[in-house]
Amino acid sequence: MQSELSQAIKMLVQERGIPEDLVMSTIENFLLAAYKKKYGVVDNAVVRFSDDMMEVTLFAKKKIVPDDDLDDPVYEIPLSEALEMNEECEVGDELLIEINPKEFDRVSVQSAKQKARQSLREIQKDTLYSEYKDKVGEMIIGYYQRERNGNIYVDLGKTEGILPKKYQSPREIYHPNDRIKALIYEVVKTPTGLQIVLSRNHAEFVKKIFELEVPEIYDKTIEITKIVREPGYRTKIAVRSTREDVDPVGACVGLKGVRIQAVVRELEGEKIDILRYSLDSRSFIKNALSPAEVNQVVILDESKKLALAIVPDASFSLAIGKQGLNVRLANRLTDWNIDVKTESQFSEMDISAEAKRAVSALFGEPEEEIQKISELPGITPRLVEILNKDKIEDIESLVALAPEQLAALEGITAEDIETLHKIIEENVEIVEEEPGTAEADAAATETAEAAAPPGPAADSPLAAILPDTPVAEPEAAAAPAAAPVETPVEAVVEEEAYECPECGTAVTPDMATCPNCGVGLTFEESAEE
Repeated sequence: MQSELSQAIKMLVQERGIPEDLVMSTIENFLLAAYKKKYGVVDNAVVRFSDDMMEVTLFAKKKIVPDDDLDDPVYEIPLSEALEMNEECEVGDELLIEINPKEFDRVSVQSAKQKARQSLREIQKDTLYSEYKDKVGEMIIGYYQRERNGNIYVDLGKTEGILPKKYQSPREIYHPNDRIKALIYEVVKTPTGLQIVLSRNHAEFVKKIFELEVPEIYDKTIEITKIVREPGYRTKIAVRSTREDVDPVGACVGLKGVRIQAVVRELEGEKIDILRYSLDSRSFIKNALSPAEVNQVVILDESKKLALAIVPDASFSLAIGKQGLNVRLANRLTDWNIDVKTESQFSEMDISAEAKRAVSALFGEPEEEIQKISELPGITPRLVEILNKDKIEDIESLVALAPEQLAALEGITAEDIETLHKIIEENVEIVEEEPGTAEADAAATETAEAAAPPGPAADSPLAAILPDTPVAEPEAAAAPAAAPVETPVEAVVEEEAYECPECGTAVTPDMATCPNCGVGLTFEESAEE
């Protein structure tokens, strides 16, 4: 019994993974159950194991009573029988009497055995559950054992896992004794035992494979921000690096593609797109549509996450993918609703002027400046004709009109004026001049006129009659407004010498530009002065 017991304990510990203390407790309960089945009680039964756990003994604790005072043979033993076992015992002492398990009847043994088996199953189930419940989401390796209704049962060593058909990749085919690497997807307790559900078609499975093949992902140098997958066909992975000196895409691909090839082999040839994650939505969408070339991305609605990707005609089918697979995965990866159009399709689309201006400004394609009123979007031919009658053809002239001047035009209505204001607000950017610029130009012109020497004008009749006689201008005597400004005679004489080098117009030292031709002016004093 000693060798048989030790072998049974070792088998339960090693093969079923049951802890040794639980095995001892089960054996103890088995003997107590058999004792109770035979004697009806169990409170005086004692089970003891040897120090090396190689032997177990069942005892019955009985009290020593006089020979003529025996009432209950289960709890008491007469003194005469006790002296045969131990010569030093006395009445009132308690004696442990060894019980031979072979003396139990068949019914008692079968009942105890059934209870022990049930107890061992529960212990094994709880032990495996506590071991595997913490491994959910981790990778495990097993071997193909059998197949039933499309579900594959995998030998995991201590227990058995199931790979359901819905969690298998459609590209993969398995054979008996094949080595299967899978993800522990779920651990469930069932009445029949523990069920460990495996998976090979979840996106997390691909992530775990990359952690095995790419050390930078395992040590968090490279982070997988998101991964989407169509099992058996294509997977898209967005990665970013926590260090500037590490290229996330290059690290995942590996030298000469050795790392990505190992992942592709494990997935039985499934296509994998590794792209760089970006906080900029346009860049991220552009990367997500790889391997297709994307010219530009237009955000149609930020709140509804609607975007438009413009691709060359040659890349249109590649951007869409087979049965829309590529763009569908890009939608899931970026959380945007992406519409793919070619350049010709985009040019035919009816997009608002604001959106087109935003696109042009974003991609460095400035709009051509509109000069003519007829080029304004939304203006009717009738309004153009009304304005042309009054020689108003360019936008600048229209903007310069005062409200009363605009209302005085022939054939224009209040509704037309409101329409014009609305069109100008939406399409024309009015840049106001800096304060003081116009006043400075007017003052410069007035000063130049004042600085001219008094005399007859060149086209005056008096100049022809008396060419050498200075003739005062009539306005000079009758213009009291000029009286407050007193200019010294010496200053007037000095200012006669300053002329524009380009057009010859008289200028003054306080002018920065010529009032006639607009050339820049600088004044320097000569060394002689």
